[in-house]
Amino acid sequence: MRAAVLREYNADLSLEQVADPACPEDGVVLKVEACGVCRSDWHGWVGEHPRVKPGQIPGHEYCGTVVEAGPRATYKVGDQVVAPFILACGSCPSCQSGHQNTCPNQRLPGFIEPGAFAEYVAVPFDHNLARLPDSLSTTVAAGLGCRVTTSWHALTDRAALKAGEWLAVHGTGGIGLSAMLLGKALGARVVVVDIVQEKLDHALSLGADAAVNAGDGHVAEAVREITGGGAHVSVEALGIPATTNASIECLRPLGRHVQVGMPVGHTARMEINMNAVYMGNLALYGTRGMPSWRYPSLLSLIESGAVDMRPLIAREIPLSGASDELRAFNGPTPPGVAVITDFTR
Repeated sequence: MRAAVLREYNADLSLEQVADPACPEDGVVLKVEACGVCRSDWHGWVGEHPRVKPGQIPGHEYCGTVVEAGPRATYKVGDQVVAPFILACGSCPSCQSGHQNTCPNQRLPGFIEPGAFAEYVAVPFDHNLARLPDSLSTTVAAGLGCRVTTSWHALTDRAALKAGEWLAVHGTGGIGLSAMLLGKALGARVVVVDIVQEKLDHALSLGADAAVNAGDGHVAEAVREITGGGAHVSVEALGIPATTNASIECLRPLGRHVQVGMPVGHTARMEINMNAVYMGNLALYGTRGMPSWRYPSLLSLIESGAVDMRPLIAREIPLSGASDELRAFNGPTPPGVAVITDFTR
């Protein structure tokens, strides 16, 4: 099969013919229909992600059609499915308590094992997959597997966002834009924060109630003024100290901060304004991924028309375009996300 392989950090992915994946006994092989290019892929591409090593095929936001099924598989040939990026074992205490995204036996295509920047991908533990609704395009579905699912879980499970509350979103990349769209669907009022005015304007055009350009400074003060005392919930979607502290400091008393951006490499440890946490009686939540059993709640929201995730997708690209998209994460990125939909070139 054709695949894009990481051979050297910070260098173009190598387009190669590699062996087709072997089918797991407890899983399937998918013909990849679409795969998103995510900032998490960039963390591996630059060498910051501790698990991503040269020789890896990236790609963890994928959907596809089953072309081979193992003897203990849940799905059958011909099924069209979407995958969460965390594949949980289903039998450990974390899984049995419903917290599959914390499974100690999790499998991670795109990070530890071959991912979906390829024509085919092997998916073990295929009970984590969800059947793709007929009304949802494969291009949009591919964007669900990391950014949208993570945002959905952050808002509805970790922060328990309520209708009428103010939600602040720091960073309007894929996760931030997803959080804004989902927050509005849940009935929240949303203020978005970024340093790229084009991205702020894009978010406003999609329904954000207010926007703050972080380049002007004093982000927390601006958010508190807009919201009449501070956001009830704040989502940090980049994983860097400036936005993390702005997210914490913009909250009203008893507010909830959710760390969605991945702090790795030089930002894995950062200085945090814990006095703001102490004085405000704030709650700080970490979140990563989404338990697979929560897919129906997200898919039903999309199918009902309560939220349209199509504006999240800005560019459909060939496999050969993945390197340019990864390189773009080195600086401020344009609005929306890129999805690989052509694996032949």
